[in-house]
Amino acid sequence: MGDLSAVARDLAPTGALRAAVNLGNPVLAHGTPEEPGGVTVDLAREVAARLDVPVRLVCFDAARKSFEALTSGAADLGFLAIEPARAAEVAFTAPYVVIEGVYVVPDGSPLTTPADVDRPDVRIGVKQGSAYDLYLTRTLRHATIVRGDDGVTAFEDGGLEVAAGIRQPMTAYAGAHPGTRVLPGRFMEIRQAVCTTPDRRPETIAFLHDLVEELKASGFVADALHRANQEATVAPPA
Repeated sequence: MGDLSAVARDLAPTGALRAAVNLGNPVLAHGTPEEPGGVTVDLAREVAARLDVPVRLVCFDAARKSFEALTSGAADLGFLAIEPARAAEVAFTAPYVVIEGVYVVPDGSPLTTPADVDRPDVRIGVKQGSAYDLYLTRTLRHATIVRGDDGVTAFEDGGLEVAAGIRQPMTAYAGAHPGTRVLPGRFMEIRQAVCTTPDRRPETIAFLHDLVEELKASGFVADALHRANQEATVAPPA
């Protein structure tokens, strides 16, 4: 990728690459703030290695907090879902992985498909500021969104009709909570991308884009997911 010293100065102005990691999405990251792991951690370390700078992982428990760290200047690199509500403040690569948003309902619910959910008598618990919160806020016309620190907590505490979330943890939740079930199908595809702020140099944003494409094609992303024991779809080439 040529001389990357200018990219390093632009993307890591403090001398270290500060990467915001969302431990609240188990598909992408796991562990503790002291010892995080997962595909986003591997990606952050690879970006830093390519730029020959140290990496500093700044961990959060929600995507909205990672977004705030990035847009406030507290982080240089982020890992967020591509959403129009974020596009003005974030420069995204193409996605590196695609995950699914699904609904959980009580066993006795009359709802049978994701299309049934957008009704005036339906309340949906979501994690505030998540990609699926932003998507449902943008697309629902009749159902009510109830935001909380976690979608299933809001679902349980409020006795709601539906909880929304990412397929893998929602499937695990339903498996551990008899009396609930995951609706078949998905209500959205969540396209996870590497990102920084749009005030970076065009060469810096191009470097991130090209590196993500390389790491998808080489098997790096698939291997990182496998090491983390996560099943997710590596995004197709941009």
